[in-house]
Amino acid sequence: MRQRSPAPPKSRALHEGRFTGGPGGRLVRPGWGRMALGVAAAVTATAFTVSGAPLLQQATALTLPPSAAPMQPPEAESPDELDLSVLSSRPDTVMGGTVLVRVALPAPIEPHQVRLQADGTDVTESLRPVYLPGDGHVLEGLVKDLPEGKSTLTAWIPDTVAGAESPDPPEPARVVVTNHPGTGPVFSGPHQEPFICQTEDFRLAWEGRLGAPTDEHCSVETVVGYVYRTTGGGFAPLPEGGRLPSDVATTVTSTGEEVPYTVRVETGTANRAVYETAVLHDPREPGPDPWISPEGWNRRLVYKFGGGCPGGWFVQGNRTAGVLDHGMLAQGYAVASASLNVFGTNCDDLLAAETMNAVKERFALSHGVPDHTLGWGASGGAYQSHQIADNYPGLLDGIVVSQSYPDVGFSTVPAVSDALLLRSYAEAHPGALTREQQRAVSGFGTWEGIGAMADAAARIDPRGVCPAALPAEQRYHSEDNPGGARCDVFSHARNVYGTDPDTGLPRRPLDNVGIQYGLAALLDGILDVDEFLHLNEHVGGFDQDGRVVPERTAGDAEAIAAAYDSGRLLHTGGGLADIPIVDHRPYQDHAANGDIHMRYHSFSTRERLLSANGTADNHVMLVEAHRSGVFSADQPVAGRALTELDAWVTAAAESARAYPGGAPIEYLRQARPEWLADSCWIGDERVVTPQLPLPGGQGDRCADAFPTYGSPRIAAGGPLASDIVKCRLTDFDETAYPMVFDEDQTERAREVFSAGVCDWSEPGEGQRPPKGPWQFF
Repeated sequence: MRQRSPAPPKSRALHEGRFTGGPGGRLVRPGWGRMALGVAAAVTATAFTVSGAPLLQQATALTLPPSAAPMQPPEAESPDELDLSVLSSRPDTVMGGTVLVRVALPAPIEPHQVRLQADGTDVTESLRPVYLPGDGHVLEGLVKDLPEGKSTLTAWIPDTVAGAESPDPPEPARVVVTNHPGTGPVFSGPHQEPFICQTEDFRLAWEGRLGAPTDEHCSVETVVGYVYRTTGGGFAPLPEGGRLPSDVATTVTSTGEEVPYTVRVETGTANRAVYETAVLHDPREPGPDPWISPEGWNRRLVYKFGGGCPGGWFVQGNRTAGVLDHGMLAQGYAVASASLNVFGTNCDDLLAAETMNAVKERFALSHGVPDHTLGWGASGGAYQSHQIADNYPGLLDGIVVSQSYPDVGFSTVPAVSDALLLRSYAEAHPGALTREQQRAVSGFGTWEGIGAMADAAARIDPRGVCPAALPAEQRYHSEDNPGGARCDVFSHARNVYGTDPDTGLPRRPLDNVGIQYGLAALLDGILDVDEFLHLNEHVGGFDQDGRVVPERTAGDAEAIAAAYDSGRLLHTGGGLADIPIVDHRPYQDHAANGDIHMRYHSFSTRERLLSANGTADNHVMLVEAHRSGVFSADQPVAGRALTELDAWVTAAAESARAYPGGAPIEYLRQARPEWLADSCWIGDERVVTPQLPLPGGQGDRCADAFPTYGSPRIAAGGPLASDIVKCRLTDFDETAYPMVFDEDQTERAREVFSAGVCDWSEPGEGQRPPKGPWQFF
């Protein structure tokens, strides 16, 4: 054990010049991350607000106060006044009644002169002096037993203090904190009901199960156990008794510490989720706290997000994304995850953000604030990483995502629902289109992709995929149980989208009015005019229960507005604008049975970054062949990506401290490690080149080896960014097409597109940046 944290890894050499990956020349939309805080936002049928707390808009590793452990000073100079700050969380998102605070002292004030109160009650005894190299002493402490609701913390100097020689004490420093129940909610809105507890099914990392819940919120007492890495290469429970087994391995961390490979695992509940944290720690030493770090911890936290989506509702979950991660722990990273951060358990990025916020707070209270926190997740874990980083800046300082999509609601749901419509059309009209014609209409790389994507559309069906733990009698049925639990993404997001007051059904931001399915195939001569018109006449839409019907689907205007305003459609102009993003893509577009993890989604995210920020210099694409286990911290590409991301965040943060006042993107440009450049691996050869989608990448080695296709809406003329919920409509004009529509075809087309056709050159209906970061619902 030690009183000082290790120095951060040495920064990689700074690399000048702009990152040139991806297309350029895009218009810059105003980034909502630069909006002033304190703006109230409202949407009909649901309300959300932007926190008014006087905090940094985009607190990342470049701007956050450093760890509570004595490592680096918060400022180069002593403050002019007393400064009181909350380190363990934002002051307005405290959970469970405990906060980690710091009081910075102006000269010549001494630590013993300071008093701290919580709503008038003296809590000075909770403080302790902490020495910060280069800055002297501050005071830090855990203030406990705060009541629910708002409390005012006040640091002050009494007029008369024994031994004081300060005739003119500084003004008191105050912070208002808002304490929420440890079970939530904080900002995600009312709890979802029903909610099935699963603590009895949760397997502990060492042995046994977590046990029965102690209340209706699925809570349990926190437990701590130990495992160790054997010299044979596996994890095993650490026997009690204080002696380490003879087969305990050792590991050398990223900071050069050689320590026994023993892991402290903490398991408990927070925000109705089961959480786990893991960190290298020798059980023969005292337990960690915010001021004494385990020798093996490199002061970085990796937060792991699990994948999935269908079935992710109404349950607590019986697993996390896994904290016994050898590739991470062996290097000294602490690892955290929670059951509601597995999208197969909870397909709601808002609740996922709140859960991560709660777990990170628990970690900070037990271990101190990490120097930075890195997100790690594939598929549904990528959804979470993107949206948490963008909408709740400060929780993540850099992310590695794999099999990524920008978001679940507007990059995935339209693509899978369109695929279901195309499959249903082909089944209803056998022989109308060949397989190659169907593939061309879909935009996918293979015909089999239509089936794989169509199957994934079960997430819009309220009876599509219900979790096994949800009793059948509690599930929705249109006739037998119309008030039952609806197992679909829109019902799960009703805190944002609201419900229709006339029907009580969830509002849906799902729309396909005016889409010209197969437009690209028509223009390429793959479809003729009659085939194109027949397809669009019969392709249909969805009723409120996700069943295919003849009519197109008109999106609810209020839900569409909420999608944009709330950030449920990933904008990228918030926290994502200021942190590094490493996009790892195991290529699956040519999977034999089709796969929903298509490469164009990576380019959708990059397009959104370019549109929102005018640059994607903080976004790196790494592409390799897919194989089982390829996205793991002990694999060559993904594992290297994590350590290089760590170096990137560290170097940028050091530069920001040394040369304050710059824009985060400039620090990131200069600090990006050389290895983190757009690349693909063809066999054993790495090809370093800007990654380009087709057709612009035609002839490029990476684009040819790993070609990028699209979606039905992209094949209908829509943007690669996939950021338009409802297109603007214009009248059908037969003269706008290179082929001739005869009189009958023209009349038929005007009937088929009686509402108009999509004008993709215009922004979507209601398209705009979100209202701001840290919204409360």
